[in-house]
Amino acid sequence: MKWLRVTQVENIPVRQGRVVRFGSLELAIFNLGGAFRAVESRCPHKQGPLADGIVAGDDIICPLHNWRISLDSGFVKQPKEHAETCVKSFPCRVEQGVVMVAIPEDVLREAAA
Repeated sequence: MKWLRVTQVENIPVRQGRVVRFGSLELAIFNLGGAFRAVESRCPHKQGPLADGIVAGDDIICPLHNWRISLDSGFVKQPKEHAETCVKSFPCRVEQGVVMVAIPEDVLREAAA
């Protein structure tokens, strides 16, 4: 895993998301009010922009068709018949006021290709 700088904490308002790109890898980073979460930026259903969705607890609701996705695991919670579907999730932390995200080295290499 490699920890990468995303942005200053204040650049992502509470209960909102922002898109960040590392090569071809596009992530949605969310501020849950003191904790940050990162997932792939596109809904697995119809590729809806998750950063534009509604934060509900520890979940994001896709703005296109209301799919509910866990920001902790990346698994779809609603609709239940798609519970095995998911987006990748990535660990986040804050260091000296900067949001950091951990991305596996192989994912970074693939995104850079």
